[in-house]
Amino acid sequence: MRTAIVIAGIVGAIALQTTLSGLLTGGGIVINLVLVAVVYLALSYGAVTGTLVGMVGGLAQDTLAGGVVGIGGMTKTVIGFFVGVLGAQFNLSTTVPRLVMFVAATVVHQVVFEGLHALIGGRPFVLQWSPVLIQALANALVGMMAFLIVEKGPEAAQRRRMGRSSLSQRRY
Repeated sequence: MRTAIVIAGIVGAIALQTTLSGLLTGGGIVINLVLVAVVYLALSYGAVTGTLVGMVGGLAQDTLAGGVVGIGGMTKTVIGFFVGVLGAQFNLSTTVPRLVMFVAATVVHQVVFEGLHALIGGRPFVLQWSPVLIQALANALVGMMAFLIVEKGPEAAQRRRMGRSSLSQRRY
C-alpha cells in the first residue's frame, strides 16, 4: 500500500507540474510540485523513500523540462535524503516545523540547483532571492494543504457521513 501511495504521489506531482506549468504566472513556474511531493513523502516515510522519490522525480522533471539531465535529480535526491533524516531525528509532526521544513527545503534546493548549473554549465552563480522566497512560501502552502487533507480529510468525511445519516433517521 505504501509503495502505491508513493508512486501515485510522485506520478501525480509530475503530471500536475507539467500540465499546469504553462498556466501559472504566464509561463513562470511559481510552485515546484515535484519538490513538494519529495518533501512530503520524505517527512511521511523517511530518508530512503525521500531519496528514491527525489531521484525519480528529479530525473523525470529534468527529462521533461530539457536542459542538463541530472541536476534536478541530484538536487532533489539530496533534499529528499536530508528532509527524511531530519524528519526522523526531530519531531516534525506539527504545523510550524513542517512549514519551516518546506521553506528551508525550497531555498536549499534553489541554491544547490543554481550552484550545480553554474558548475556544470560554466555560467555565473546568480540567485534572485524574491522569486525563491515566493516559491518557498507557495511550496509551503501547498505542502501544508496536502498534510491537512491527508490527515484531516478522512476524519471530516466521517463526520459528514455521520451527520447525513443522523439527519435521515430523524422523524418530525
